Formats: sequence, C-alpha cells, structure tokens
Amino acid sequence: MVSLDRHFRARRAQNWVFLGLMYAMFYMARYNLSVADPYLLKAFGWTKEDLGILKSAGLITYGVSVFLNGPLADRIGGKRAILIGAAGSLTANVVFAAFGWRLAAGGGGRSAAIALAFVSAANYYFQSFGALSIVKVNAAWFNVRERGSFAGIFGIMIQLGRLLPFAVGAQLLAHLPWPSVFLVPAAMLGLLFVLNIFLIEDSPAKAGLGEFDTGDESTEDAARPATLGFVLRKVFATPVAWVIAGASFCTGIVRQGILDQWSILYFKEVYGLAPNAAIVQLLQAWLIPVLSVCAGLAAGIISDRVFGARRGPVICVAFGGQILALLLLGQMHSALASALVLAGLQFFINAGHSLIGGAASMDFGGRKAAATAAGLFDGMQYVAGSVVGYGMGALLQRHGWGVWTWAVLPFAVLGAALAGSLWNTLPKRGAVRSSPASSSPLVAPKGA
Repeated sequence: MVSLDRHFRARRAQNWVFLGLMYAMFYMARYNLSVADPYLLKAFGWTKEDLGILKSAGLITYGVSVFLNGPLADRIGGKRAILIGAAGSLTANVVFAAFGWRLAAGGGGRSAAIALAFVSAANYYFQSFGALSIVKVNAAWFNVRERGSFAGIFGIMIQLGRLLPFAVGAQLLAHLPWPSVFLVPAAMLGLLFVLNIFLIEDSPAKAGLGEFDTGDESTEDAARPATLGFVLRKVFATPVAWVIAGASFCTGIVRQGILDQWSILYFKEVYGLAPNAAIVQLLQAWLIPVLSVCAGLAAGIISDRVFGARRGPVICVAFGGQILALLLLGQMHSALASALVLAGLQFFINAGHSLIGGAASMDFGGRKAAATAAGLFDGMQYVAGSVVGYGMGALLQRHGWGVWTWAVLPFAVLGAALAGSLWNTLPKRGAVRSSPASSSPLVAPKGA
C-alpha cells in the first residue's frame, strides 16, 4: 500500500469530491433525455425511430469527440477541460428546453427530432470533456496501486449523477412541464462550475504539494515531454489499449442498448409503468445506484488486492455476469422480476465499466496520456451506443421487445473473450512490485 501524509490525503479528497460532484451533474444533464422519453414521444408525436435519431446523434458525437478531445485535455489540463465541458453542456440543456418547447408547440414531428438532434449532439460534445477531465486530473493524484479501489469510490459520485435524473427528474416530470428536466441540471452545472474554479487543481504540484510518483511510467517515459506525438503513440500504438477499447465497445452495446437508453420506455410499453412508478423508482433510484457503488468498490478492491492491479480477470468475470443476466431477462414476465434482473445486470456492467473507464485509462495512459486513453476507451463505448440508439429504436419498432436482450447478448460474449485475453496484463511499472522508495511517492513540496 502507498503511504501518504494526512494533509495530502485531505487535499486529494477535496479535489476528487468536487470533481465527482461536477461529473454527477454531467450525468444528470445527459440522462435527462432518457428519463423524458415517454413525455417527449407524447409532446412531439414521435415514434421510437424518431427518438432514436436524437440518441444516436448524441452518442456518435460523444464517441467521436472523446477521441478528438482526449489529446486536447492532455494538453490543456483536466481542470480547464471540465470547465469548458460544463459551460457547454449547461448552454445546450437550456437551448434544448427553450427550442424544444417552441418546436413541440408547432406540432413536433420528424423535423423537430432532426433539429433537436443537433442540440443533443452539441450537449454530448461538451459532455465528452467530463470523463477525460476526471481521468486526467486523478491520474496525477493516485498511484497505480490505488486506482482500482479509487475507481470504485469514485463510482459513488457517478451513481449520484445517475440517481438524480431518474429520481429527481421523474418527480419533476410528474409535476412540471418536460423542459424542467433540462433546466434544473443546467442550473446545477452552473453552481458546480463556480465551485470547481476555486476548489480543484490539476496535480499535487499545482496545489503546492510537490511532485507525486504515480508508478505508471517507465524512466524513459517520465523523461520525455508530453508532445502530441508521444501521447498518441503511447495509446494508439499499444495493442493492449485496442483490446481494452474493444471490451469497452461491447460494454457500450449492453449498457446503452439495455439500461441507459431504453429501460424507461421498456417499463412504460411492456408493463404500463410511468418513470415515477414505484417499481421503476426502486430500480432506477435505489437498486441501480446502490448495486453500482457496490460493484465498483468490489471490482476495484479485488483487482488491486487479489489480482495485483490486473484489470482483465475482473472485467472478464463481469462480462460473464452480464451474459447470465441477459439470458434471465428474456424469461421474466413481471415488472418486479424484470427490475431485479436489470439491477443485477447493472451490477456486472458497472463492475467492468469502472475498471475500463477509470483504472485502465490511468494505468495504460499514464499521467501524460491519461485523457487520450480515456478518450479511446470511453469513445468506443459511445460509438457502440450510437449503434443501439437509432438501431435499437428501429429494431423495437418493427419486432417488439422480444428481441431486446438477444440483440446485445453476442457482444457480452465477445467482451468476455477480449477481457480474458488480458488476464495477466499489467502496465509497465505496475508489473513490478513497489520498491521501498515508491511506498512514499510524494516528493518534497514547493519551497521545502
């Protein structure tokens, strides 16, 4: 374990708590679209294919943007990147509410879906800075042997972000017009924007604590400047990174194709339950957040302490759990049973996702290329999501909910195979146990 003084731990906790709250607001400003699905279908007279246009536009934009913005975040720093993202997402949510209200009053239809798809795409572009910034900042604050556990702790903040749209958003929609579910997250992003300006820093050095050895770089890499060419080669020329990206793609198919984009509409159309119904709230506001936190913590601790910072074994087992849950979901015939199986599916999705998006990005990108690695891994997940945006909408419109789980099952199987191929893989420095010197990796602070 890494030994750190109390002052460093307290300052680091401040950093990731406020970063985490900001990222929670990013989630609230993104998943509000899924919560509002039934209301938007009614307000605009849309089919599921129309709704799928918005989903695919946003998800493909996010997937491409994280590829492009990863090197940018590595260059400008995570703090500046997350502030840019927050400002842009805030603006996009306000525009969606105001412009959408006007379009709905004018009759809605397919043309309104196409127009709002551009606004959704803009929101997802700025949202893409979120995960990149989180990984970039925290790669400088956490040693490689802490990152699995930290990814689980950080998942608590992410699940708070998921709880807000599905719990608070559902209540807003039950009592206020649908634009409220876009305006409230915008206001919360504004508040966290101000707090993050003053309360977070990109690295211990910038916080006046000195340099911190994170244990994820070879001596040669540490000595090289973080040029664009170095960053791109470190990530895109590494075969392991592409295998992880493939596993992330498979995670995206399952996550976006089942839970994140279509589960609210599933309960509405199959069981006649509104987003604020007791069973839907039990799943979205309680079971999913609680089990996701448990999954992230368990996956991180097991990865760090049982498998010696290897991520492949835990991700492989997580895909195995997804396969089982998908097979069970197709056999359920009650809303409560379906909700319980979906909760189990989320447990295994988050167990793998927390390691792919958090620990693996920092491990294989290192401090200098963490955002670029996160862009590749997270981007593949959202490219996959764009496939099951319009694609799943069209499939469900034509063939019904009976094909829902079977459409994504092969990708869970492929993901397990890809993760299994990384069973014994570690980052370069992580392959060697920490030396006594690295057990206290904080270098003297400025002025000492």
